[in-house]
Amino acid sequence: MLSRSAYIICVALLLYVALIFDPKWKNTGRESSLGWDVSTYYWYLPATFIYHDLKEQKFGDSIIDKYGFTPVFEQSFVHKSGNRVITYSSGLAVVFLPAFAVAHALAAPLGYEADGFSLPYQAAVHFWSLLAAIVGLWYFRKLLLRYFSDKVTAISLVLLVFGTNYLNYAGVDVTLTHSWLFSIYTLVLLNTGNFYADPRYKYAIRIGLLTGLAILIRPSDMIIALIPLLWGMENIWPGTIKKRFMFFIANYKPFLLAVLCTVLVGSIQIIYWLYVAGEPLVYSYDDKGFYWTKPHFFDYTFSYRSGWLVYTPLMFFAFAGLLVYLWKGKNKVAIISFFLLNYYIIAAWDVWWYGGMGGRPMVQSYAITFFMIAALIDVLLKTRWIKWPVFAVMAVFVYVNIWFTYNAHTPKGLYDPVGMTKAYYWKVVGRFKVPEYTVRFKDTDEYFDGAPKNMKQLYSYGFEDDTTASDVYPISGKRSLYFHPYRDYSPILAFPYSPGNADWLRAKVTIKVMDDEWEYWKMLQFTIGFVKQEEKIKTNMIRLHRFAIEGKPTEVYFDVKIPKQPFDSVHVFFWNPGSYTTAKLDDIEIWSFEE
Repeated sequence: MLSRSAYIICVALLLYVALIFDPKWKNTGRESSLGWDVSTYYWYLPATFIYHDLKEQKFGDSIIDKYGFTPVFEQSFVHKSGNRVITYSSGLAVVFLPAFAVAHALAAPLGYEADGFSLPYQAAVHFWSLLAAIVGLWYFRKLLLRYFSDKVTAISLVLLVFGTNYLNYAGVDVTLTHSWLFSIYTLVLLNTGNFYADPRYKYAIRIGLLTGLAILIRPSDMIIALIPLLWGMENIWPGTIKKRFMFFIANYKPFLLAVLCTVLVGSIQIIYWLYVAGEPLVYSYDDKGFYWTKPHFFDYTFSYRSGWLVYTPLMFFAFAGLLVYLWKGKNKVAIISFFLLNYYIIAAWDVWWYGGMGGRPMVQSYAITFFMIAALIDVLLKTRWIKWPVFAVMAVFVYVNIWFTYNAHTPKGLYDPVGMTKAYYWKVVGRFKVPEYTVRFKDTDEYFDGAPKNMKQLYSYGFEDDTTASDVYPISGKRSLYFHPYRDYSPILAFPYSPGNADWLRAKVTIKVMDDEWEYWKMLQFTIGFVKQEEKIKTNMIRLHRFAIEGKPTEVYFDVKIPKQPFDSVHVFFWNPGSYTTAKLDDIEIWSFEE
């Protein structure tokens, strides 16, 4: 069968990505299998079974100092009760429990600390999650085969794994929630289909437990309940709704059993909150929330920082498939209502970029969304020639996803989860090597790529007589301007200028940093401003830490297009927005030139 071969190919890719390309279980710190958010989801297990300290978590600081999963101990917060409450819900800890138990039994015999966080625990969680993804993908194949042909199923599997960010979350960041939820969604869909064909208790129990587990992992995924409630409905006419209601009445016992199972699983979190905080419900996301009246549809979908369709363009075809599904899809009420409501909820979250990686909260919903893509493929395969240009575009989008995944996880990769801009994206997308100057496009969309003509030096400044500069080990001459952790701004250096025939300015400075700065928003900024009688006409800047080599003087320059609006002076200044590193600046030069 084609779909079985496609499944084997897809699993081979996942294994390659997980075991060879980026084996996170071998990594340390924030890039390990327990790095960043995963450590918070996992925190329940060692806190409960090893340290027996869910309330105070006195072990927290020492573990973070030792393993560095996050910059500081931030896995929990101090509740008004005085106890610490873990930020994320406990569902992922529940599914990690078997891996944790095996690792805890083997850690000491293997010569590792049985502290809940050493290598055996990280490896166990990683491989357990990978196994869950592989099994989930197998059941997803079985799910598609119920409703589509073997060929459509095979193509859909390949597009899912090779062409979407599912590859990242089932192969690299497999210990996050998304591939787990994809597998759970798949099993809910399978058991829902079984239940409506034969409403037996075993299917009801499975649906309830799986639905409860999905909600326990991510409470916003409670809309998974739409699937068992609406499955089989092809419209929302009163007669159809009445028929569904009568089905529930006739099968009220398994229906109530499913609800009970959902509540029982969900009560795990309520019991935890009651124990540590004395309240049945605790909102643990600080000032973050949902902006229901103005969801961030455009930013979430199309932003260059982390837009879903910018980095997973294959999912454009989900919207085309939506039209096909309205026409001839099965179970269309459940599929389409879930897709639209899920999209709305995800876009309404205040932190619409979701920590980077191209719209990641959509991944679990692909178990449902791919029904629409499969329906589109089914229609395309029956056409004579339309399918070929469409499949060609799909192949390009698959390439973009491979590019995205590769560059997100390689040293000096071109994807930057916080620094992407429109200009930078279009300079790097689809490429694996770009000129060094390309990094400038993370801050500015202007760069002169050619041989400057008629270059004239307009201004130079070496801080030699500047009393705000320091004479302690200057870069050159007698003084250099120092930026230390408590200095925000440099003096504004201004000179009169009218452009004449010039088209561009080139601004240069020599910088020497004592330490690298990795957080882009803290980096020292070099700004050029065009001013008319104190009114800013235009400003451009670059972040100097992007170019500086630790401990070595580095000459950095950037080009600014001279504005067409009238101006009478140029201002040069530097701003430290929060870096705790130390930097020296010297030898500023401003040049004009023609294209």
